[in-house]
Amino acid sequence: MKILLLEDEITLKESIEEYLEGIGYRVDSFENSDDAFDAVFSRSYDLLLFDVNVPGEWDGFSLLAELQKENLNIPTIFVTSMSSSDAMLQGYDTGCCDYIKKPFDLIELKLRIQQALKKNCFNALETVIKVDDDYSYDTVNYTLYYHSEKINLSKTESDMINLFIMNRSQVVSLEMLNDRIWDGEVDPANVRVQINSLRRKLPKDIIKNRRGIGYCLDC
Repeated sequence: MKILLLEDEITLKESIEEYLEGIGYRVDSFENSDDAFDAVFSRSYDLLLFDVNVPGEWDGFSLLAELQKENLNIPTIFVTSMSSSDAMLQGYDTGCCDYIKKPFDLIELKLRIQQALKKNCFNALETVIKVDDDYSYDTVNYTLYYHSEKINLSKTESDMINLFIMNRSQVVSLEMLNDRIWDGEVDPANVRVQINSLRRKLPKDIIKNRRGIGYCLDC
């Protein structure tokens, strides 16, 4: 699992990065929102950890809002010294999974991350996403439906449709598929086989091939 950390307090940033890497996560850390924004578009992340008051064009709240405008729905936790109820409400209204007030225990951070990844949370307003007029995806139960009929998916197919839904109308790169679905160890031919298997259970041509780059769910 790969995490992006945006935190401008150097000592805290280094402590969080060292702790998370020590328990098995891969972490890219940034002190500036501009650098974090660029990284999200060039790399693959399972979770975003954002401080709010950071240098750069955006604060943590507006950075998440900007990413969501681009349909990048990556689970996000705010880690901030802003402890007021208004700030917390703003964070959740922006679409975060969780909001942690500083100071905090690193074990608490670990547990919050585990819960966010387990839920693979989406914007709270998007519990059901329309794939097309006939198909929909339940983001709470991770279930694909044709009208009201549940479509049986294999574990790999379920992981793939979840990834495509999170990045709908965006290209899911081959690197992202390898990293998220197969942990970086897969034969490219197997990727094509699994994509074709998923395609047979979805509307025709809704998964577009971007030759040499990846795939896009056009919904």
